[in-house]
Amino acid sequence: MAADHGKGWLKRLADRLRAGPPPEAGEPGLARPFVRRGWRTTSLQFNAADAQSRMLWFQPDRLLIDYTRTMMGALLFNPRPARIGVIGLGGGSQVKFCHRHLLHSRIEVVENNPGVIALRRRFRVPDDDARLQVALGDGANWVRERPGRFDLLLVDGYDEGGIPAVLSTQRYYEDCRNALAPHGVMASNLYCADADRHVNRLRRAFDERVLVLEEPGQSNRVAFAWVGDPLPPGPIDVHGALAKLPPKARSQLVDVFPRVARGLGRIRVQRSR
Repeated sequence: MAADHGKGWLKRLADRLRAGPPPEAGEPGLARPFVRRGWRTTSLQFNAADAQSRMLWFQPDRLLIDYTRTMMGALLFNPRPARIGVIGLGGGSQVKFCHRHLLHSRIEVVENNPGVIALRRRFRVPDDDARLQVALGDGANWVRERPGRFDLLLVDGYDEGGIPAVLSTQRYYEDCRNALAPHGVMASNLYCADADRHVNRLRRAFDERVLVLEEPGQSNRVAFAWVGDPLPPGPIDVHGALAKLPPKARSQLVDVFPRVARGLGRIRVQRSR
């Protein structure tokens, strides 16, 4: 028993050392994120229990968490978006994926927590360049100021309390719709107890052009919403869309595109009745 107790104490000490400092207040109302290192991964956290983002240190631009890959299923609509908007930097999983693989895309990111931006290099997020700009700001105001701008809008805006209130209103979702270019697509991570409320507001904002996918094995839902009809009538060309992606991006989304296509097929059937 004494030996087991000693091992447990050493493990707890090692966990604390890997976790780094506990969250503290940064800006008023914002907790300070911290980094937790594991054998293969680095995690961004606001508390000891939950990881906001996770990165393989030897493959920093790989989409490690399932829902992040599902969100990138929005590329089925348009595999080569010219402009991508991102609300919520976090550990930069999708930002790194887009910067690495979508070489013709310009990426604009907004993050409301300066502590998160301060950790971008720890998560191997590239420095700003001609294709990538990361700004500190309020996501609701930011998207409102960019009408008609984005072919793809990725929303994964969370703080230590969940989805912020400013990213939950009907006005906000209407601003997201208005920020999309013709035939633009939005993908949003809904990890919250009131996901149905968010989905209903999306449906009102996008005139029912919404697809929701449950994330197997997780509590997340991913909601896709779009303007107009980005896909031509008839069978959805999954293989053609995958072929437009670089091989390393294609390998991560080869199981995602068919899931999205099946969901879209169900919506088309329902509308045709």
